Amino acid sequence: MSQEKETKELIGPSVMTRFERARVLGARSLQISMGAPPIMEVLGGTPLEIATNELNAGALPMTIRRRLPNGKHLDIPLKWLIKNQPS
Repeated sequence: MSQEKETKELIGPSVMTRFERARVLGARSLQISMGAPPIMEVLGGTPLEIATNELNAGALPMTIRRRLPNGKHLDIPLKWLIKNQPS
């Protein structure tokens, strides 16, 4: 039962913070600039623009790890945080 409670409990904001967003965009744009294929169909643009489009579309299969003060961590799928973003 405690395991169920842990999976439903979300520590911190239910949206992606600006720091998490910067980290995800930086990591993905670096991957693209090093030759990784884009996940979505793109018509060009810089690696950062491609990464931004992929993030906004919810196409990135990434997980955000939030570290807690007690030494534990939470792994939150990126799709959960994008779903809650204000329009």
